[in-house]
Amino acid sequence: MKEITIIGGGLAGLISSILLQRKGYEVNLYEKKQFPFHRVCGEYVSDEVRPFLERNSLFPDASHPSRIRTFEFSSVKGRRFELPLDLGGFGVSRYVLDEFLYQIALKEGVNVVTKQAITDVRFIGDKFLVKTGSESFESKIVIGAYGKKSVIDNKLDRGFTHKRAPFIGVKYHIKTDYPKDKVALHNFQSGYCGISAIEDDKYNLCYLGSREMLKKHGSIEAMENMVVKQNPFLKEIFNNSEFIFDKPEVINEFSFSPKSAVESHILMTGDTAGLITPLCGNGMAMAIHSGKIVSESVSTHYTKGQLNRQALEEDYIRTWNRTFKKRLRVGRRTQALFGSSFTSEVAVSLMRNSSFFAYQIMKNTHGQPF
Repeated sequence: MKEITIIGGGLAGLISSILLQRKGYEVNLYEKKQFPFHRVCGEYVSDEVRPFLERNSLFPDASHPSRIRTFEFSSVKGRRFELPLDLGGFGVSRYVLDEFLYQIALKEGVNVVTKQAITDVRFIGDKFLVKTGSESFESKIVIGAYGKKSVIDNKLDRGFTHKRAPFIGVKYHIKTDYPKDKVALHNFQSGYCGISAIEDDKYNLCYLGSREMLKKHGSIEAMENMVVKQNPFLKEIFNNSEFIFDKPEVINEFSFSPKSAVESHILMTGDTAGLITPLCGNGMAMAIHSGKIVSESVSTHYTKGQLNRQALEEDYIRTWNRTFKKRLRVGRRTQALFGSSFTSEVAVSLMRNSSFFAYQIMKNTHGQPF
């Protein structure tokens, strides 16, 4: 019988594992890959999480993350709007940040098992039966932190799995001539692309595209040439940058549909509980915050070996919804302003003529420092 099992070594999984281990629990974290590795991610983090990270010695100072102060938005045709970010943020790659947190987790005593995927989880008789490719074990508490998509979602028959998602995500690291204090979101037909500085004079270039556009053009390179580069800002970036990866990181068919914070008694965190549209890249901040929330809920309702599971789940759902539900809803609605010539032009016009409108989008897709 394991006490706490965490499925996935992303930000939510690593943060919750460290906090729970520090509280004296026996924590086991399973990650199907070997650290360090790249993930499809915008790699911009809102400063709402900075006080928490610094307070808990979890901020990667030694990697010198970029400092970001300005947001830029452009339409498919290249009309642009810029505004200062209320909180600001920092840029750091998942390759660096996840490895940093992984090393802390090991130092704190978390049992981290890499290159081992969880293949099945079943709740039977007030405990979980967990299976990997090579072992089966029981666990008192299971936290789902496996990210945007997993075979586990299908086995749990989660609602969003019944409909094919139309999105693909593509990420590069590049070296280019671009302001280091700016995060930008540039539209193209059926998608949008973000760029921001990370560590070591590198930039993250990551876009959300359409599976149908990829199918139509036959390859990522062809889609970029025929669709993504319609935006003059993106054409300049793609044509005049040094691409560091041999090939892009790609993820297919992930969903922005509503999800549940608890499924079959598994406590879901980060993207596993709800994926925000890439409006200034707040997914990383939300994952970090949700790791904090789930660890607090567990420590409140699982003390001295006594677990009040119903109270734990109710508390976690209530806190998660209060913290994130509105942000996810606003993100889904605002996404309608992106990804086409007409709507992106409308969005730029609205932002230019009403800074209040622009700040409301920012306010409702960002949280407060904690």
